[in-house]
Amino acid sequence: MKNRSNRSKLIWALALFPWLVTGTIFCSAGRSVDHKINNKLVKEESQMGEREFSPDEANPIASASNQFAFDLYLSLKDSEDNIFFSPFSLSTAMAMTYEGAAGQAAQEIKQVFHYPDSLEVMREEFAEIINLINKKDKKYELHTANALWAQKGYPLLTQYISTVEKYYGGKVTDLDFARETENSRLKINRWVEEQTNNRIKDLIPPGVLNQLTRLVLTNAIYFKGKWEQVFPERNTEETEFKVSDGKKVKVPMMSIREKRFNYLENDELQLVELPYAGQEISMLVLLPKNDLTSLEPRLTASQLNEYKKQLRSEKIDIYLPKFKFETKYMMGGKKGILGRMGMPIAFSPTEADFSGINGRRDFYLSEVVHQAFVEVNEEGTEAAAATGLVVGVTMVVKKIVFRADHPFIFIIQDRATGNILFMGRVVDPSASK
Repeated sequence: MKNRSNRSKLIWALALFPWLVTGTIFCSAGRSVDHKINNKLVKEESQMGEREFSPDEANPIASASNQFAFDLYLSLKDSEDNIFFSPFSLSTAMAMTYEGAAGQAAQEIKQVFHYPDSLEVMREEFAEIINLINKKDKKYELHTANALWAQKGYPLLTQYISTVEKYYGGKVTDLDFARETENSRLKINRWVEEQTNNRIKDLIPPGVLNQLTRLVLTNAIYFKGKWEQVFPERNTEETEFKVSDGKKVKVPMMSIREKRFNYLENDELQLVELPYAGQEISMLVLLPKNDLTSLEPRLTASQLNEYKKQLRSEKIDIYLPKFKFETKYMMGGKKGILGRMGMPIAFSPTEADFSGINGRRDFYLSEVVHQAFVEVNEEGTEAAAATGLVVGVTMVVKKIVFRADHPFIFIIQDRATGNILFMGRVVDPSASK
């Protein structure tokens, strides 16, 4: 761990980060702690190594989160909507839950999220990554925060609380879900709004929390960066975007011409890398030559690494639509998104084992909410995401043109580590959802 560079881990974290918030909600059959955010975790930045390393080198948390990113994308791809999510936010929120899991529930969570075998490795890697994301003196805005919201007076294991605070920076705030359910929901949502510059609103919808809710775990991540080479506003023109066969929409198409970017072209796609100011974070745009269905089934974390190895600096013209949209995914339930991906036991009131949180087997995941926002324009990109986990009690010199005028996939990554912070698909850039 000490040999890995700060910059490489930061890049990993950023690749996973759209405006996204993820939450886990636990219900069950306290303690009062003032809640603070952005705390220094177990390791200070000065203790971390400064060595650069390639994305191929072992980084268990980056590798795990990237694998989960493509697994989740494949689970969502059959819809006809735009897609956007933060694998980092989801992975971090679930890691705090995994700290208290046992038995088959723990095994399924580990398998779906590809966590390393060693808890020590997982904890130290998350701690370093969170510290790096929240470092000062960046040419872009990027920060993340974790929080635990517990039922007032309900006892949680001291060891669990200290572990989450030490390695994930998640401090406990007491709320009264039993008697003040709505006020508790509003307080959590206000915290999420504050952490995401008001981009993620109403993460926890009405009705998700109830009198049996005992714990909510949240992660929020926010990013705002300017392009290293901005798109001149004078170049933006209304043009057609092919939504599907026989359907086109008018969109504002940005362009930048005769500039050098990392670029790949093969028989199936064009790929361009657009760095943000400071060149620590970049966006990868994958444009299929046919349609998305020809690319999506074969796209994996390892395939993306192969593509990135083939990138070469080229002078090209780039055409990219402006777009702005929000997404929200209710992922809980044995037959929900995460249940179908391989972790149904965590959502079973009779089978789940989260005894590492409160010392008893009466906790289960009642809901996982993930919400994300992204806006791409001439100046740069703004992205935010949040996750909420709700726990309940049982109960040759040639002119190269990259014209993104049909559906495409985009990824925001940490360049040093290759860590995917955000991942999405633009099917209709005119849609605002």
